[in-house]
Amino acid sequence: MLEKIDLTKSLGKKEYKAKMAELEPKLAQLQRDLKNMGVPVMIVFEGFGAAGKGTQINRLIEALDPRGFTVYSTDAETSEEAMHPFLWRFWTKTPEKGRIAVFDRSWYRKLLVDRYDKKTPKKDIPIVLEDIKSFEKQLTDGGTMLIKFFLDISEHEQKKRFKKLMEKKATKWRVTEKDLDRNKHFDKYLEMADEMLTKTDTEYAPWTIVEADDERFATVKILTMVVNAFKERRKKEKSLVKPEIDGKFNGASLNDSVLKKVDLSKKLSKKEYEKRVDELQKRLKLLHSRLYAERIPVVLAFEGWDAGGKGGAIKRLTRALDPRGYAVNPTSSPNDIERAHHYLWRFWTKMPKDGHIAIFDRTWYGRVMVERIEGFCSTQDWQRAYKEMNEMEQQLVNHGAIVIKFWLHIDKDEQARRFKDRQDNPEKSWKITDEDWRNREKWELYEQAVDDMLVKTSTANAPWVIVEGNDKYYARVKVLETVVNAIEERLKKEK
Repeated sequence: MLEKIDLTKSLGKKEYKAKMAELEPKLAQLQRDLKNMGVPVMIVFEGFGAAGKGTQINRLIEALDPRGFTVYSTDAETSEEAMHPFLWRFWTKTPEKGRIAVFDRSWYRKLLVDRYDKKTPKKDIPIVLEDIKSFEKQLTDGGTMLIKFFLDISEHEQKKRFKKLMEKKATKWRVTEKDLDRNKHFDKYLEMADEMLTKTDTEYAPWTIVEADDERFATVKILTMVVNAFKERRKKEKSLVKPEIDGKFNGASLNDSVLKKVDLSKKLSKKEYEKRVDELQKRLKLLHSRLYAERIPVVLAFEGWDAGGKGGAIKRLTRALDPRGYAVNPTSSPNDIERAHHYLWRFWTKMPKDGHIAIFDRTWYGRVMVERIEGFCSTQDWQRAYKEMNEMEQQLVNHGAIVIKFWLHIDKDEQARRFKDRQDNPEKSWKITDEDWRNREKWELYEQAVDDMLVKTSTANAPWVIVEGNDKYYARVKVLETVVNAIEERLKKEK
């Protein structure tokens, strides 16, 4: 890919000024238009050392309203970032609708600098490539505009620029021994860059290679590409027919219901329950310490029918945990800030660091249940979400996390009994709302959506565990036992 690039291209000073005078006001207007249309934009700058990424970013943003963009410089991972999946630090920086995020180096560091420095093992390269492609696909499918530039310079030009920087005391610090080493082995680094570009140049997130030996030529090419891309997106937004969201349920029923096979007659006596809970909580307490020592993160996701017992099960879990090492994240309807981001953004921001446990009381699966049934997203949105959520969970597992998802299942009669109990009990009446009663009227639709969800998103690495919940004692023990067994099994593998 890179060997075909003509690096002799240049632009005279007079022509440069004329083109910039034309491009800059266009860019400023387009930024305002995309802001008003609520389009999130991410612009990535990658390239060889001393190719001028910082210079080109400065020239790009000179024309932009500074209130509408943020520039991120991607250095080596901090200790905090290293304790999360590598894409976590980029998910948390994805822009809200109408804003622009500019990255001076990005997630591609993992395939360039880190790979060259042997921080990214060769065996991990295929996984990293797939994670990056799924990340970019999820963003662009969700409405984010993604523009990627790779600044290309020759070995000779790079060497010349390094030398110039080192001659001045004020800029000498910018050239490191590693920079010089990469120049010395320029062909090796070029080969890695070429592979990265070839394997991540996709229809939804293509690369633009910028001939950067001549800075003026590079600036005009970058601004021209951004202006053209913004124009195209503005045109698309104006002509876009928004997906119909009519509140009707659009789903295909499964031939064989998973939920209808669940045996809800399973029970435990109070005596047996108390004995087993005590034993399991003691084991979990010790295991939590070992998780921290081994730096293993855990993600526990709880879904289920209203009044299905999620709160009670979570409470029995957390009683055995050190409060400094876990967080319970209750999920309600997204707020204005969360709605302005990709729907997975608010969950990525709460994923645990290594050695910690994140418990989600309702989860990202709302996309394929309540949002699907109530018409809060388009059919295309929720149908695409199964794959997106599988990919997110796989990325957590790739990083080393234990991921377990619980569906707490009760029948309709048991739910009605619990609703009435809550209504009649002053201490529990706050738990029941008019919406809970309304949702009962859509029981069959939710049952169908849950069946789809369980079949399409239960994987070997992130399984769904259906918890027979008509008997609360049995349900709480099963949840505790599942978590304890999963952690013990994982710790055996660590040995």
